[in-house]
Amino acid sequence: METKLIELYLLICRLYDNEPVLKQQRLSNFSPRFSDEELLTMYLFGHLQGHTTHRRIYDYFVNHWREWFPLLPSYQALNRRVNELLPAFELLIREQLTLGGAHIEAGADRLIDSLPVMLAVGTRANRARVASEVADTGFCATKQLYYRGVKLHLIAARRPHRLPLPERFALTRASQHDLAALRELNPRLGSYALRQSRC
Repeated sequence: METKLIELYLLICRLYDNEPVLKQQRLSNFSPRFSDEELLTMYLFGHLQGHTTHRRIYDYFVNHWREWFPLLPSYQALNRRVNELLPAFELLIREQLTLGGAHIEAGADRLIDSLPVMLAVGTRANRARVASEVADTGFCATKQLYYRGVKLHLIAARRPHRLPLPERFALTRASQHDLAALRELNPRLGSYALRQSRC
């Protein structure tokens, strides 16, 4: 098990060395003692061990790997920092799909979908102020209700007899139209046959 943890850490360190944008994403001179590489290793290794929440991952490392991570911050600090590492997760997933032998033919069909992430629904949707910097009010035609939240948009490559392979994803405000969001995500979508989601 120690070998797997070390391999994962080295993989993430290599990703940070090859992608300078990850080191430049901090907008201040803040240099934490517990590095982003250690944080990503801890988070992903915890998931590989079957722990699906931040709290369970944190408790698992406190109880079993504390000597390997002596500068482990508080749960609150770790939780906040994990949420700031979205670009690193995107690059890591992309690299793993490539290393895993995932092959997408140039002319392969793309599957496009979006789904609502509802933070407040019904009459509370117009009054809610949660996540005001990223969320707003939208309408879900499938469920016939207004909601406050965001939309998750996904582009995946169709693979015969296998699950589609995710290529890109993005979060937008709930009010943004699916086609506009997906064209921002991939300007070449004009050449694909678009099948709109109903939310």
